[in-house]
Amino acid sequence: MYHILIVDDEEHIRAIVRKYAEFEGHTVTEAADGMEAVRLCRREQFDIIIMDVMMPELDGFSACSEIRKFSQTPIIMLSARGEEYDKINGFQLGVDDYVVKPFSPKELMLRVGAVMARASRQSAVPERPRNEVIEFDGGGLRADVTARLVYIDGQRVDMSPKEYDLFFYMLKNRNIALSREKLICEVWGYDFYGDARTLDTHIKLLRKSLGRYSSYIATLRGVGYRFEADA
Repeated sequence: MYHILIVDDEEHIRAIVRKYAEFEGHTVTEAADGMEAVRLCRREQFDIIIMDVMMPELDGFSACSEIRKFSQTPIIMLSARGEEYDKINGFQLGVDDYVVKPFSPKELMLRVGAVMARASRQSAVPERPRNEVIEFDGGGLRADVTARLVYIDGQRVDMSPKEYDLFFYMLKNRNIALSREKLICEVWGYDFYGDARTLDTHIKLLRKSLGRYSSYIATLRGVGYRFEADA
């Protein structure tokens, strides 16, 4: 069972989530705004955070940014808005999942379980062999697989955790057609409950991060994507 931090300025939302979480045996701590959430995260260890976007004092995105400076605790973001910009912003900050209000409390608990299962699998992944470095375009694009670092023209490229996961999976399977279902299963997990458009959003973010090498990611209409490049 998990220790869940619920962050929302609406008391009835916190009460609903708490009811379902405690019914499933989880321990719950509440915060009414982003500032309180950051303070609690500095004092206590939580297994997962469920946080609203629009809040007084400090909004969810800003609170997430602050928390990510000292903690990698999984975060599920809640929002009354479902615009792609909001989702992109959240994923760039390291949000693990994004749920649009109104939501089903039962589905939210399923998402909590899915996010925690993925986090557990990722922490158990064995280390890759040392000195595994792949270069493209004469070293213009350089990927240090061991350290999970990407460089373009010698400059380190900063990506969100899921961008790294997606990039290195596609890199490992370069020049192979990867279906949307395969990518979602391998990168997010077979138990992913999110919208399939999450993949498209991360592909867009990854292409932006790769800059002039964005064309290496080819869209296969009706199928999925392929990383087209020879090392």
